[in-house]
Amino acid sequence: MSRKESLDRIREYLQRLYGDLQTQQLWPRLMDLMDSYRREGKDPGKTPVDTLQNLGALLITYGDQFQVPDQSHFTTLAEFISEYLEGLISAVHLLPFFPYSSDDGFSVINYKEVHPDFGSWDDLLQLGRCCYLMFDAVVNHVSRESEWFQKYLQKVPPYRDYFIEVDPGVDLSQVVRPRARPLLTEVQTAEGPAWVWTTFSTDQIDLNYKNPQVLLEIIDVLLFYVSRGARIIRLDAIAFLWKEIGTPCIHLPQTHLVIKLMRAVLDVVEPEVILITETNVPQEENSSYFGEPLGNSSDRNTAGDEAQMVYQFPLAPLILHTFRTGNTEVLTDWASTIAVPYDSAAFLNFIASHDGIGLRPAEGLLTEAEIQALVDQTLARGGRVSYRSGPDGNKSVYELNITLFDMLTDPGEADLEKSVARFMASQAIMLSLAGVPAIYALSLFGAPNNQGEVENTGRARSINRQKYVLSDLEQALADPSSRAARVFSAYRQLLKARKDHPAFHPLASQQVLKLDSRIVAVLRTAGEGRESVLCLINVAAEPVELQVEDSLLGPRGRVDLLTGTPYRSGRLALDPFQTLWLSGK
Repeated sequence: MSRKESLDRIREYLQRLYGDLQTQQLWPRLMDLMDSYRREGKDPGKTPVDTLQNLGALLITYGDQFQVPDQSHFTTLAEFISEYLEGLISAVHLLPFFPYSSDDGFSVINYKEVHPDFGSWDDLLQLGRCCYLMFDAVVNHVSRESEWFQKYLQKVPPYRDYFIEVDPGVDLSQVVRPRARPLLTEVQTAEGPAWVWTTFSTDQIDLNYKNPQVLLEIIDVLLFYVSRGARIIRLDAIAFLWKEIGTPCIHLPQTHLVIKLMRAVLDVVEPEVILITETNVPQEENSSYFGEPLGNSSDRNTAGDEAQMVYQFPLAPLILHTFRTGNTEVLTDWASTIAVPYDSAAFLNFIASHDGIGLRPAEGLLTEAEIQALVDQTLARGGRVSYRSGPDGNKSVYELNITLFDMLTDPGEADLEKSVARFMASQAIMLSLAGVPAIYALSLFGAPNNQGEVENTGRARSINRQKYVLSDLEQALADPSSRAARVFSAYRQLLKARKDHPAFHPLASQQVLKLDSRIVAVLRTAGEGRESVLCLINVAAEPVELQVEDSLLGPRGRVDLLTGTPYRSGRLALDPFQTLWLSGK
């Protein structure tokens, strides 16, 4: 799409959001802002699909995940990746590394500063030399300690309209709430008390996007991130962005327009940048953030007009259900129906992250009894359960707070080899599916529940947010009998096996097969030579014998990428929780 076409789109979106008069006032300011960030010498032919083409596995991590005394956390992270993961991951999702007041970074005080403990923007450049960087854009809300909010409290222009004041007597019962707490928070301003909109916590004050100055501020933030090396931008909690009293205030048309506008601005200033939306909701709502068809695109770049990547939220609860029951049918039926709507788009596949395991995406896929079984399993294995409030005021389960390894491990299970095999089978499913796999740092080591940190913070999510003193972690990794070493060694084997095979390209095709109710079977195919990998993962605690059609093995058979073992016969035997990645044509 040409620059002119992108600019026309931007103007159209502004008009639909704010009307003709405000658009006339906004337009020159937005143009000046975009021009100030335009980079000389960029390749005008590049698009987000060029970035997507180069994405392999992605690492989700806090900037201070690995710590060395008297060394910046960014430097330590870069050194850890260089020594242990070089060539095995292609991108790093850095969770918020800005000054913050709560929620482990998601209550941002200043969007353009690096937290002093993490280092500097220059330190971040070192990390960017090894892989793509993905920044968090926490743009639904800011910290109550931010300069913007403090000036709002003082009623200093223009900040007096940066936040949403609501009469506490207004009926907000239709609003979808991700937390079981009040939606409004009382604050004292220079003009007296006011009630402001706080979707997530009293420390996270929602921004008022009905004020176009707020939108300009946030576009400036996004472009600043790009100028500092971000090639992927994650729009955190984006579904709640725009508020209209009398509506659910989630997935509103104006929210989609804001994302379209952000995308169009990036297409003009830095077209290689990927937008990814974080929307912890059921599948159809989630997929809507790929947007509408973008006209006049070539076949290679057929695309929507919003995000190029969308989180695959149903995957985690479905995988947990699969291992709880030892049956793949629900997961397989769902995976058979999943497809991205555009050639240049992909899902981000993940089953663990800094957040809990969301259960809203399981709605319509699992029964209430099956969801309750996951809740019961979480509590039995030392986890916590978080709730949200519905329009009727009743509470319902929102997410499970537990590390993935402990969720998948039977209490008191003494057989560590079995526990590791089960856990790695869950990871192999994620790594096998079409899209980009995202690995939470704690999953690399099979981290246990961090009960002490929950007691320290009083927050359920702290159970899965452990940080490592690097020397202690390296000591554990040096002991081949430790859980951390066994999981990390197995993970590296999987990543090495998939990293160079074209069938694991994020845009390679996928065919979900139904061979046995205990086996996840996926055929990935790519390349002019139609190279393929037949992925077979046993989710059962017993061996499974499988008869595979000769057409799937091909005339010359297949070779397991993990062990080098050739398979020419259609009769296969899989050990409990074994993974086979059978390469061939």
